[in-house]
Amino acid sequence: MSTVRLPDFPWDALAAARARAAEHADGVVDLSIGTPVDPTPPLLGLALAAAGNAPGYPTALGTADVRRAAAGWLSRRLGVEVADPFGADPSVIPTVGSKELVALLPTLLGLPRGGTVLIPEVAYPTYEVGAVVAGLQVLRTDTPPADPGDAVLVWLNSPGNPHGRVLTDDELRAWVTWGRAHGVPVVADECYVELGWDVVPRSVLHPDVAGADHTGLLAVHSLSKQSTAAGYRAGLLSGDPALVRRVWEVRRHLGLLVPTPVQAAMAAALADDEHVTAQRERYRRRRDRLAAAVRGTGARIDHSEAGLYLWVSRDEDCWTTIDRLAGLGIVAAPGSFYGPAGSRHVRMALTATDERIDAAVERLAS
Repeated sequence: MSTVRLPDFPWDALAAARARAAEHADGVVDLSIGTPVDPTPPLLGLALAAAGNAPGYPTALGTADVRRAAAGWLSRRLGVEVADPFGADPSVIPTVGSKELVALLPTLLGLPRGGTVLIPEVAYPTYEVGAVVAGLQVLRTDTPPADPGDAVLVWLNSPGNPHGRVLTDDELRAWVTWGRAHGVPVVADECYVELGWDVVPRSVLHPDVAGADHTGLLAVHSLSKQSTAAGYRAGLLSGDPALVRRVWEVRRHLGLLVPTPVQAAMAAALADDEHVTAQRERYRRRRDRLAAAVRGTGARIDHSEAGLYLWVSRDEDCWTTIDRLAGLGIVAAPGSFYGPAGSRHVRMALTATDERIDAAVERLAS
């Protein structure tokens, strides 16, 4: 039996840049990983503590409160009306964050080995990891191929990581039409959907895109960024009840359960819009300052109309830019982490404190 060969963990390749940046007298400004740094809103902690007496196993299906709150959030914030979340075939379930779901979805769906997963040209590495784990091939493409070949799954990512690109309604509809025509599920990773800057991102489940129902479609969401709750590992899967049920059935066999107190915190977060708006404004202010400083150096920012990153290019190899930034005590992520098409960009995250963003702005201006 052969061993699955996973891609190298990309962040290990930044060790030298981190070491060089650490030599800066005022310390490192780490803009390489999009890890939230602001306090988790108190309402999540209060709900978590109130549900702390949880002697029984949690439900893989999700508590009634979290499914109700998720359906309400999808409707209120995204204009998405899911099928009955309490039906025999569920239309929304909680997940252990979104990365776990992205990595395991091809396996959970039982996709036939040897098929091909379509992912964006520039993409979050875990889409490829999930395909490899399931014994599948990967094809990078931003447009539906004329020949579906042996495609078994499509990953969309809008707003995109790393580049912040938002797919238009026409682009989303083209993929929906293609997927349904060829019987290939289309899954949209929408974990940054609450963070639109220059445009308002649209969910693939919105009726203007999906039509009257969600046949063949799934959407992935997360509380990590919008609720600064990455440590809670709180995500959602919603869409076609037949596909959601397939995932849920396998998850409960595997014991992929969101802890009951975390589900209580999720319900509280999904029912409250105020904390999401406040956090988005923090990120907007950081984005404005950092983007101005980056452009002041003569670099270009592409896409970046949504999400938590600036997609920066100096029209040079990304590792040259990484080295240049490390000399200023700044660590960014090389675009090559996200595919060959990203080799002349770096990703700079907005997930740093105001003080560290200000430090980066000062260093870029020096």
